[in-house]
Amino acid sequence: MNVAPSPLPATEPPLDCPQCPRLVDLRRDMRTQHPEWWNAPVPAFGDPHAWLAIVGLAPGMKGANRTGRAFIGDGAGALLYDTLAKFGLAHGTFTGSREDEITLDGAIILNAVKCLPPGNAPTSEEVRTCRTFLSAQAGALSSARVYVALGQVAHQSVVKVLGGKLPKARFAHGALHRVPDGRVLIDSYHCSRYNQNTGRLTAQMFEEVFAKALELRG
Repeated sequence: MNVAPSPLPATEPPLDCPQCPRLVDLRRDMRTQHPEWWNAPVPAFGDPHAWLAIVGLAPGMKGANRTGRAFIGDGAGALLYDTLAKFGLAHGTFTGSREDEITLDGAIILNAVKCLPPGNAPTSEEVRTCRTFLSAQAGALSSARVYVALGQVAHQSVVKVLGGKLPKARFAHGALHRVPDGRVLIDSYHCSRYNQNTGRLTAQMFEEVFAKALELRG
């Protein structure tokens, strides 16, 4: 399968990353069941000179694990890319297919966990192990001064990667956290289809997060 190359290739795990046995087993099962899918760690997507870094949880089974591109192929992506387009951060027509020509300008999408976890629920050890790659990507994004964390797991990883302290930086939708080096983290509920369908996250609530990010850009 052809997938757009990572904008941060030196920071990505190998396609057969061996570090998390449970995720390796699931990857092997997926490759047997769906050999036409991506079924590998999903690379970062977007602008390597981004001022805004968006951090999700992990690839969805029929989303990024299938297509090889962050937030492409499932219900979460439409809201994310539509919102980015509204604020001038995405260009092109979103179709939910890896063949579309969506590009990001000033933004990049990362994940706290690179591989598909069973039940979309990584263990704390898996999150901790994969934080090595998130840390490397944050280090490579010298222009990224604003981060948006989608959900509590992503929030916790980003706080630790940026050098913040979790007891002082509690997750809450719309909360803003500053770390000592001047970077800023904004929390959002994850844009999952479940959160959208239950009304926990509305399009307006999501847009307010990115409006706040643009204000912080200066």
